[in-house]
Amino acid sequence: MKKYPLMRNNILRQDLDEVIKHLSLDDPILTNGPMVRRFEEEWSKWLGVKYSVFVNSGASSNLITMSILKNLYPQGGEIIVPTLTWVSDISSVIQTGFTPVFVDINPDTLGMDTKLILDSITDNTRAVFLTHAQGFNALTDELISKLNKLNIPLIEDVCESHGATHNGNKAGTFGLISNFSFFYAHHMSTIEGGMICTNNKDIFEQARMLRSHGMVREAFFDDTKDKYLMENPDLNKDFIFSFPAFNMRNNEIGGILGISQLKRLDHNIKLRKENLKTFLSLLNSEAFKTDFYIKGSSNYAFNVILRNKDKSLLNRLINLMTKEGIEFRMGSAGGGNQLRQPYLRGIIPSDYYKKFPVTEHIHFYGFYIGNFPDLSKKEVISLCDILNSAV
Repeated sequence: MKKYPLMRNNILRQDLDEVIKHLSLDDPILTNGPMVRRFEEEWSKWLGVKYSVFVNSGASSNLITMSILKNLYPQGGEIIVPTLTWVSDISSVIQTGFTPVFVDINPDTLGMDTKLILDSITDNTRAVFLTHAQGFNALTDELISKLNKLNIPLIEDVCESHGATHNGNKAGTFGLISNFSFFYAHHMSTIEGGMICTNNKDIFEQARMLRSHGMVREAFFDDTKDKYLMENPDLNKDFIFSFPAFNMRNNEIGGILGISQLKRLDHNIKLRKENLKTFLSLLNSEAFKTDFYIKGSSNYAFNVILRNKDKSLLNRLINLMTKEGIEFRMGSAGGGNQLRQPYLRGIIPSDYYKKFPVTEHIHFYGFYIGNFPDLSKKEVISLCDILNSAV
């Protein structure tokens, strides 16, 4: 066990007690049922959207979202994506037949640079798939305004950034669709799990059907079901499959954990923010980047990014963190520059990664280390002392 892990105590005894209470019933429902629906409703209220669909992972929420876009744009087209993100943001684009168009990031937010996004828009652009990486708010007023004028959908990946805000509203409420993850290390956890959120009724219905084999009986509204019944009178009403879909349902245990964890999410986000301010105030600002744009952030992890390409400092830092039991991940979000990954070979030119210098620098000279609610101020100070001693 690392002295300073990436995450600690994210599922508490009180969460497990709620699960045990449910399992103690004479005949508890375990598959997708009323607790899932309750969690979806409470999550929608917390986030500030009309509809949410609970699935088995954040990656599944990405894939269902891109599948919905494919239903909207069967001819395909281009999706603008970041170079610094989780793999499923890009793989879901490829898996649904779209062409990923890559954009470098703003070093102050680790999100896509607005100017580069707008410069990349063509007549074939179908959506902008924006990642709010590491708890930062990646939105700008200019981006929102221009996309609205061009009628280009914004898709928000908020998997690492629960509770981040832009202009006082939560990230995940600005796009046509937003995706969240409840993996163990994230702001809240259902062990594995994800959420698809929208204010669009048709998208909500598609997401519910796509997560469950495309079955029309999984639709929420009667008018949706009636439409398929009228169009398919020769089919058993319980077995009408609207789309070639997936089985990505979550279950009652995940729903119970989500309901329990949601009660303390706001408090935990506050603690993460306080930890980040302490961390950035104490970290050596000459050696490490500390001037991030943190307004509206809900920090996921401490980013340790060298200001300069200093291999000697890099090696000292790696050795020191290893020695002191500090768990770390190189390259920040998703392991660094996605364009270097083998899954993109044959899709992009072999040296294409060189065109994205900000992400390239973070790939080799950036890390993240753990920030979590029960990380004490004393521990944050100790972390900074250790990191600064490498300089």
